[in-house]
Amino acid sequence: MLPIGLCSILMLAICIERSYTLNPKKIAPPHLLAAVWKQLKKGEFDEGKLRTLRQSSPLGLILAAGLANASHGREVMKESIQEAAGHVVHDLERYLNTLGTVAAVTPLLGLLGTVFGMIAVFAEIMVQGTGNASALAGGISQALITTAAGLTIAIPALVMHRYFVGKIDAIVVELEQETIKLVDALHSEEGEGVPT
Repeated sequence: MLPIGLCSILMLAICIERSYTLNPKKIAPPHLLAAVWKQLKKGEFDEGKLRTLRQSSPLGLILAAGLANASHGREVMKESIQEAAGHVVHDLERYLNTLGTVAAVTPLLGLLGTVFGMIAVFAEIMVQGTGNASALAGGISQALITTAAGLTIAIPALVMHRYFVGKIDAIVVELEQETIKLVDALHSEEGEGVPT
């Protein structure tokens, strides 16, 4: 039960941290691209603003990587954006492997506890025989508690793991859309403007 209890604390901590961190408005602020585009059109975008953009949000980091290499052509800009996006996605997926491991391991820990409990029950049968049915039933029910506890932790862990994976996928699609708008606007023949 102790490892299962530790897994439950770990699962809860990861779920709280990821719920706070995976806020789409913090990762991809809604009007960031439009603000950057206005500064670019006015010629007000300099190294200081690029540094500020890089530190503002994950989307800002990706946009800054593209803008820093915009003068080298479309392909170089896209490569730098992909490299920065890879780092951002890695940060978004932090602790998800651990959460998936908790979801996979806790039922096994519960089953292991049940097996140990059943071994103890059968050892008791060898010593006392089968005459005391209430003691045996109590031992068996006690052994099954660990399986129930393991499943009680594993099911929410699996649900939250799937939820966070889906949320990250949606955020990544949004980041891709924003960066494609920037690349197309900077390297289109017209260069008319970025849709908001």
